[in-house]
Amino acid sequence: MKKLFVLLLLTIHFAVFSQNTQTVRGIVTDVDTKMPLPGATVVILNTNPVVGTTTNVDGKFKLENIPVGRVDIKVSFMGYNDQYLKNLEVLYAKELVLTISLTEKVYTMDAVEIVARTDKEKPLNTMASVSARTFSVEETQRYAGSLGDPSRMVQNFAGVMSAGDARNDIIIRGNSPMGLLWRMEGIDIPNPNHFGALGTTGGPVTMLNNNLLTNSDFITGAFPAEYGNALSGVFDLKMRNGNSEKYEFVGQIGFNGVELGAEGPFSKKHNSSYLVDYRYSTLAFFKLLGLNSIAGSSVPQYQDLTFKVSIPTKKAGRFMLFGIGGTSFIRIWDSEKSDDEYSYGLAGTDTDFGSDMGVTGLSHTYYFSKNTRLNTNIYLSGSRASTALDSLKGEDKIKSQYYRSRNSEVKYGISSNLTHKFSTRDILKTGIIFDRYNVSLLDSVYIWEDDTYFKNNDFKGSMNLMQLYGQWKHRITDKLNYTVGMHFQYFNMNRSFSPEPRAGLEWEFAPRQMLSFGYGLQAQTQPKVIYFVETELANGQTIQTNRDLNFTKSHQFVIAYNNRITENLRFKTEVYYQLLYNVPVSKSMLDYSVLNEGAYFYINLEDSLVNAGKGTNYGLELTFEKFLSNNFYFLGTASLFRSQYEGYNGEVHSTAFDNRYVFNALGGYEITLRKNKRLNIDLRGVLAGGKPYTPIDQQQSELENRPVYLFDQAFSKHHPDYFRLDVKVGFRMPMGKTSNEYILEIQNVTNRKNVFQQSWNPTSKSMKTEYQQALFPMFTYRIYF
Repeated sequence: MKKLFVLLLLTIHFAVFSQNTQTVRGIVTDVDTKMPLPGATVVILNTNPVVGTTTNVDGKFKLENIPVGRVDIKVSFMGYNDQYLKNLEVLYAKELVLTISLTEKVYTMDAVEIVARTDKEKPLNTMASVSARTFSVEETQRYAGSLGDPSRMVQNFAGVMSAGDARNDIIIRGNSPMGLLWRMEGIDIPNPNHFGALGTTGGPVTMLNNNLLTNSDFITGAFPAEYGNALSGVFDLKMRNGNSEKYEFVGQIGFNGVELGAEGPFSKKHNSSYLVDYRYSTLAFFKLLGLNSIAGSSVPQYQDLTFKVSIPTKKAGRFMLFGIGGTSFIRIWDSEKSDDEYSYGLAGTDTDFGSDMGVTGLSHTYYFSKNTRLNTNIYLSGSRASTALDSLKGEDKIKSQYYRSRNSEVKYGISSNLTHKFSTRDILKTGIIFDRYNVSLLDSVYIWEDDTYFKNNDFKGSMNLMQLYGQWKHRITDKLNYTVGMHFQYFNMNRSFSPEPRAGLEWEFAPRQMLSFGYGLQAQTQPKVIYFVETELANGQTIQTNRDLNFTKSHQFVIAYNNRITENLRFKTEVYYQLLYNVPVSKSMLDYSVLNEGAYFYINLEDSLVNAGKGTNYGLELTFEKFLSNNFYFLGTASLFRSQYEGYNGEVHSTAFDNRYVFNALGGYEITLRKNKRLNIDLRGVLAGGKPYTPIDQQQSELENRPVYLFDQAFSKHHPDYFRLDVKVGFRMPMGKTSNEYILEIQNVTNRKNVFQQSWNPTSKSMKTEYQQALFPMFTYRIYF
């Protein structure tokens, strides 16, 4: 019996600790048509004997028994530029599945010089010439302070900053975060964040799951013609396919929630797969367990679900179904807080806020030939937000109703695009997007003097937005190409339309050095709630004075210089100028401009707006980056900029986002320990100019017990500079067929008191300074199995 027990222990030990290899597989495609490339060579570098294979008739490859750890891969195909993938991580419990795209060479009469490259920063969209880079999940997930949130990860890139620690809004080049376009799997989606107000693009907690994403594109200006109805930038997200050969699972608990995910094949024979992941609020989970001391009082309650199904066929093309959705609710009652607790800018109020968001889309890709691809999407999305604010009066904080809102927006539509590759030199992409919106808006404010409620919005109705585009890329040589395109939008509610030309140029004038130029006219509709703001007439009736507002538009010019110093080291600088016009402003509130919306948790509902405002954004951006090699990486960015606007009277003011400078420095080191254990240490520091604000008339404010702003000095003052230092320590330990990861992040390790904003406290009759996040530790545990 004793011998049997020892034999059993040895068997378990062998099963648990002998899993030292894994499978690396994937598909190789043409970068423009996405057509599979059979016969491509895939080699693991630095192996003896050489480990490699070729792709089959479907462009797929498989390399088995690859030791866990870091690997470098080279992919070659006759007539195409080589592709190198460096420092890919092979895990114990998860196969490494890759999609690799190759660029076809342009041959000239001159001698052909074949230069191997590793363009990690190049966007996936080959039509993007400037202000675009790959959002690499493998690279960005290392960044300290990001908490696994893609929005917080891209805030480290040049030209980008955040609105504050409490939210993940993406502010690009001084533009409002509302100017960002979210796109997923080719479909424009609503704000993918929990606790997001209707019409905004950020929130405190993301619904996006970094475990499910693959390399995507992040564009900060002068974007290609296929993107529309956006002013500042595009986050074009791609979800990876589920494993089509093996069932895999992931579990996690951390800042973004308690999570469980699964993936695997529907049919190994037909290469179909699924991917699904569910998350639930960590603090709400603790509360369910009765751990109220950990959960606290204002518990954010949220949950989300993400899925993707991929079904390729032999003759009918590829079908893909995806979805993402979530619900959230929080109660922040100032009546239950002490004077020194954070009130999120709502001092003197009790607030209930809830929001929901969901989108699902069905995509079909069909190849007419190896050079022609048609992609069609049908989709349904919706978002909802409700708010209840109760005002607190006097030292006893007597409660009375102040504000109520229930807003929702449902969109259903279809989009289709055709890509045709005429030759190695010429590529055409054209498409159409048709969206129909069903909108329900209702909100009201209590008027103390009349003891009545006034409805800012009371509307139910439908409207359509149609977008058409075409773009053509011509490659003169392998080192010189240009792109031209046109985007067109038509908004049927007020019959407004917008033709928008786009152009880009790339010139590699010396080895590893490139100059780029980009121009684009971008246009965006207003947030739906602004169109239907009610104006009360003298006879007591109301009219909607904003319905005829046109698109806000922006001319954007960018010049970029990129120097690839070595394979893993690069320097890049961009200079840009943006001229915004047709901006809605107010005749009565001369400081008001829509360009300042998005600076807070809500949208101001001003009536009688006209498209008479202007704005300018200009700046210089610097990036110095070393990709992971020799166990370490670093990224340094500097953004120097101005962001200004003109109100109705033509007076020039700083916008709410004119912080003027942002400096980011981050890096990390990876230490490989015995038995394939790994320790990661990452640091991040950020220094930014203080947030602009409008001063108040102190004496008059005390008399009226409310903030009386000096609007002629709008955003003329700045809070003190913002500084934060974050540290992240991660430890990965394999155990049998599982891979375990432990992550400790400490944000604001110096415990610096960064000012968030000042709000009026009616109890003390004074402005109360509210500070951003103090020292904040967060632990994450993740297991792959």
